[in-house]
Amino acid sequence: MDQQSVVTAYRRLSRQYDRFFGPVFEQGRQVSVRAMDCQPGDRVLEVGVGTGLSLDHYPEGVEVVGIDVSPEMLDYARSRVNGNADRVTLQVMDGQSVDYPDDSFDKVVAMYVVSVAPDPKKVIDEMKRVCKPGGELFIVNHFSQGKGPMASLERLASPLSKLVGFRPSFPMADFLAMADLDVVETRPVNAFGYWTFIHARNR
Repeated sequence: MDQQSVVTAYRRLSRQYDRFFGPVFEQGRQVSVRAMDCQPGDRVLEVGVGTGLSLDHYPEGVEVVGIDVSPEMLDYARSRVNGNADRVTLQVMDGQSVDYPDDSFDKVVAMYVVSVAPDPKKVIDEMKRVCKPGGELFIVNHFSQGKGPMASLERLASPLSKLVGFRPSFPMADFLAMADLDVVETRPVNAFGYWTFIHARNR
């Protein structure tokens, strides 16, 4: 799976994304933003902001920068900014190569992103780089099951990853070892607890 495959997949999904994935992923968005406990003056980077379904959850007084590789997804996100253009910035940008200086943000979040990126480690490294020391990192993602019916479905779906734009086989233990995060909390979210919320502190 390469970056162009991701861009193509989300160009194809952009019109229907909210309909199919809005309600399904909503709990994870709400859990993430609540856990961020944003305070007035905080600066937040959301990697993979997509169609902007999370934007309404951020409180007033918080500056939010949302980036995404898909121009089509961001077109929908811009329609959600409304009167918040003074505190919400949306940019086409690759989460694997973030065009912001070190230590630029108080909090960095990636919801439903890391298993889509061609190189998840680059995404996490960039999140840590642009987050201030002692700042906070938040991730919501699907992690593959080691056994049971869902594990069988994930194995069957693996050859389709280029088409659907995500990595079905993505064990959490492997991700945490690769990411080298100072984890504060993990918890299941969304339907059947199939997705996981991760809160970490930036060293």
